[in-house]
Amino acid sequence: MMRRLERTGVVTLLLAGLALGGCAAPETGDPMAPAAELGIRAQGDTEISPDMSHIPTELEEVFTHIDASVDDHVMNLRRWIQQPSISNSGEGIQESAQMVKGFFDQLGCQRSEVHDIPMTEWGQPGNPVVYADCDYGKEHTLLIYWMYDTMPITQPEAWVLPPFDGELTEFGPFQKVMIGRGATNSKGPQMAQWNAFHSIYEVTGSMPVNLIFIAEGDEERMSIGLRQFVRENPDLFAHADAMYRFGSQSRSGAAGVSGGSEGCVYIELTTSGASWGRGPVASNIHGAHKRSTDAPALRHIKMLDTLISDDGNDVLVPGFYEGADPLSPVEEEMFRTSAENLDMAIAAENIGVARFMTEDPLQHLKNARYGISFNMDGVWAGNMYPGGAGAILPNRITSKHNMRYVPSMDGLEMVQKIRDYLDEQGYEDVEMTIVGDVPWSKSSYDNRAAESLLRTYDIFGIRYRTPIEGETILGGYWPAYLFSGRDAALPNGTDLAMPIVGGAAGHGGGAHAANEFFVIEGAGEVYGMAGAVKSVATFLYAYAGLLPDPPAPTDGDAAGN
Repeated sequence: MMRRLERTGVVTLLLAGLALGGCAAPETGDPMAPAAELGIRAQGDTEISPDMSHIPTELEEVFTHIDASVDDHVMNLRRWIQQPSISNSGEGIQESAQMVKGFFDQLGCQRSEVHDIPMTEWGQPGNPVVYADCDYGKEHTLLIYWMYDTMPITQPEAWVLPPFDGELTEFGPFQKVMIGRGATNSKGPQMAQWNAFHSIYEVTGSMPVNLIFIAEGDEERMSIGLRQFVRENPDLFAHADAMYRFGSQSRSGAAGVSGGSEGCVYIELTTSGASWGRGPVASNIHGAHKRSTDAPALRHIKMLDTLISDDGNDVLVPGFYEGADPLSPVEEEMFRTSAENLDMAIAAENIGVARFMTEDPLQHLKNARYGISFNMDGVWAGNMYPGGAGAILPNRITSKHNMRYVPSMDGLEMVQKIRDYLDEQGYEDVEMTIVGDVPWSKSSYDNRAAESLLRTYDIFGIRYRTPIEGETILGGYWPAYLFSGRDAALPNGTDLAMPIVGGAAGHGGGAHAANEFFVIEGAGEVYGMAGAVKSVATFLYAYAGLLPDPPAPTDGDAAGN
């Protein structure tokens, strides 16, 4: 149950605080002016804590700074959420790109730039890409991937707090979470990273590793701008040893290791009177004319019905599922053991659905993690106002669709099969536009980056499942292929290839939904903001080889689920 907290002094704090967008701090006349006072408890109600015997003195000093700065760190996230950055509409995108550049400037980066993407291969301009290179003279270099764009607000009435205020509220068992668009996808986990980087920089004046940043504003638009930028500038990333992505814990407190990606291709289908040669042509007309006129919108619905089974879960296009690799025996075993501990009711509640397609936990996990799907993300035409009347016969209707696919399928081949099938069904006039395609990408976790993340989890007492051997996708869709080596197999691709790992402490929920949140004060086995920041700092020190050697494993050691 969410309960609103009092906002004592929030407006004053926002006006007085340091703007993170690269702007100078306001003149106060008092260099020791008090920082933001939100009263955040760094430990919250978390029942686990880092094993400090594995934390070197310098990192312990960073931890102390993080605890003392937790209110400021939360305010940093609040300010970022208050800056809209909606990629599909463009709202706040330019301002957000400059704000992100300001973040990187505060880390002493020698090079930080906002790059405009005037046009992409998909026929649309891309949103700006922010790049920064921060050389601290260290042995190792990590590439940090960010996305600064978010989804729009489609159901404002469903939010318990304004989506761009970044207010705090209670959400049991957490005494404080922050509500806002982008809170978990992905400004909260990314701000935990930045708070960690900045804390290390403030305490030590440097960083344990060199950092390269790449921040895109098109992740919710199939990363069309990032794809263009990386393929045109691969040399900017060639000196990175590995990539570190943001991540978080599950609601139970367990954490994963990510790096690979499923495939995702996005299309729009449009039926119009002009292309069909029937119904209204130039514009919408009065709905009374349906008595004598064909309706493109109704034809569009009939067209969509030919693509899917009656329950909407199976695609009827011939050959749609061809090319999918079967799960390996190791992956099958991973799903089987995970299913033994899965509570289907809680899993459904966590993402806000009434129930899943199946009640079998094993089949559900296979569907959720290795399924192939055809979705309708939205549709628009004619009278779009809720309630009331207003007779309209639309001249044009468009539906948006994303398809998730797995190795070794090809997203563009799937689209072609849909095109061919629609033509065979008599829908040659239906227009198809490819919005973008993000090919699948596998990763392996036998590398320094993954080992450093698992070492961090061990220190923080976070349960995890040891990654399976060999390559796997192990992750939702994101543009991993641009950096994993997969792009080299694609037309006009680059040969960038590096280990990729993502994960950290902390938790959030409600991605793409109303009341998106990020946990500020942790509880149980879930860390809050301070714990998330400390975990990122620990990962950097682990990757740099600055932690004491871990204890030798014993026969009784076993990773959690």
